[in-house]
Amino acid sequence: MLKVENLHVSVEDREILKGVDLEINPGEFHVIMGPNGSGKSTLALTMAGHPKYHVTNGRIIFEDENVVSMGPDERAKKGILLAFQVPPEVEGVKIIEFLQQVLMELKGFDPVEAYDLIVKKARGLWFKEEDLHRYVNVGFSGGERKRLEILQALLIEPKVLILDEPDSGVDVDSLSIISRKIDELHKKGTAILLITHYGRILEHLDKEALRVHVMKEGRIVKTGDSNLVERIEREGFGRIFEEVGA
Repeated sequence: MLKVENLHVSVEDREILKGVDLEINPGEFHVIMGPNGSGKSTLALTMAGHPKYHVTNGRIIFEDENVVSMGPDERAKKGILLAFQVPPEVEGVKIIEFLQQVLMELKGFDPVEAYDLIVKKARGLWFKEEDLHRYVNVGFSGGERKRLEILQALLIEPKVLILDEPDSGVDVDSLSIISRKIDELHKKGTAILLITHYGRILEHLDKEALRVHVMKEGRIVKTGDSNLVERIEREGFGRIFEEVGA
């Protein structure tokens, strides 16, 4: 469904990705791990169409179409959704109005139908109806911001959900509910690409379903199953890099 081929990406004339290859089939669950600066977030933002990240070589094929020249809105309409590592504050825009607009544009909902669904899904992520009348992420804790990202995904039900470090800046309780909702989306058929430094979020997920990739300096240097996560947690990335000569 989604295929990254020999992807090279630069930011401000500095090459970050140096030939990434990745293939995601419908309903699969992929995890990308690696130390800081390895290119994980650059890969996520490039796949979602962030204009700051310039593809200098390679392709991103989604359902047999090269989407490199498409903007993030076009990719979202096709079914690619990114949950940000640091969700931005949007002063003056209420959560409920923003989400209603999303459902009207992407799903063809009417405003009342959208409102009712948003309130229902929000309760499952510990948001009260009055919380939805706050401005997007303004004054939100790390856990609230990440739960709002997951709420968007639950409403849209994308074909591919890219999660950029959903476990960073959240407490144990938020991590638990976020993990359960990611698992819920996966079981409904959404393909997942989850980026993380640590294995703790994976403790709440079905490890048998995971395909794990390790990045270093802009490349995927090793791929394996959930046992690879356990090795990284136990031995660190250095041992893995030694083995593959990276």
